[in-house]
Amino acid sequence: TPQDLGFTVSVVTDGAFADEFYRGDDKIDVYLYARAGQGGSLDSVAGLQLHTPSGVVPLGSVAQVVETVATGTIRRVNGARTLTVNIIPPDDVALETGVQRVRDELVAVLQREGRIAPGVSVAIAGASDQLESTRQSLVGNYAIALIIVYLLLVAILTHWGYPLLIMTTLPMGMAGGILGLLGLNLIGGWQSVLGLPAFSQPLDMISMLGFLILMGTVVNNPILVVTRIMQNLKDSRADIGGAVTEATVSRLRPIAMTTITTLCGLAPLVFWGGAGTELYRGLGAIVMGGLLGSALVSVTFLPALAVLVLRGRERIRLAAASSIRA
Repeated sequence: TPQDLGFTVSVVTDGAFADEFYRGDDKIDVYLYARAGQGGSLDSVAGLQLHTPSGVVPLGSVAQVVETVATGTIRRVNGARTLTVNIIPPDDVALETGVQRVRDELVAVLQREGRIAPGVSVAIAGASDQLESTRQSLVGNYAIALIIVYLLLVAILTHWGYPLLIMTTLPMGMAGGILGLLGLNLIGGWQSVLGLPAFSQPLDMISMLGFLILMGTVVNNPILVVTRIMQNLKDSRADIGGAVTEATVSRLRPIAMTTITTLCGLAPLVFWGGAGTELYRGLGAIVMGGLLGSALVSVTFLPALAVLVLRGRERIRLAAASSIRA
């Protein structure tokens, strides 16, 4: 019958849908393919061997093969005919990497070799458009987050200068996040040496959200140190060096406690594999690295910078007072 013929031709060409079955909650489609696979050309279609009740006959003896142009649907964008090619990157390739490879290693090469006509325009759309819009929105969110964090610090500390001292730890925290992601990838590469499955965590859009989270968490430890310094100077219990030293020593234990508990809470997400962990593992590594870097900076770089800035401000104040008396 024509139905049998169509089914058989589908089997020996593109594959024919046979049935479906369920394994748990998953529906699995069953397709039939010929042993020769899908590597046949159009010229060889007429010679395909068909099994019939009368024996094996070539397809050309029971059907006429005619090459035609299908114009059932013509898609146009802005009046121009459009051809859409869907590209799905492998699971181990990040979306950003896939888009970059298509742009640099596929489209650019085809245009350079002249395999894409000069009058043909190529646009990468779909998920790449969403990726670009997400990247632009993240850049705007970073700027807004910086402004909000600074204004909140000004409102809390009722001072315009001390918040700037706290904000200097943000770049150090971001650098710690990058080092955290680098360390995670090093661990993923070493796992192959131990016989475990290796992995690589790219800097994708979900991981970049970790830097946005760090803007609100990195400043927590510096706030403890700076507020203590302000209190010591207000009470006039010590000079600048003594006030900064006492603030650093007294806040060392709270900083260590909060950092250790947070790192332990994020450790299962980063180091223990499981369903869905590959999506947020990079985010957790960035937050862990940023918090650890913030803790180290808060008890090393920040006190030294505070002494330098406060002594400089004191010298300027004394110089101004001397000039007024003169």
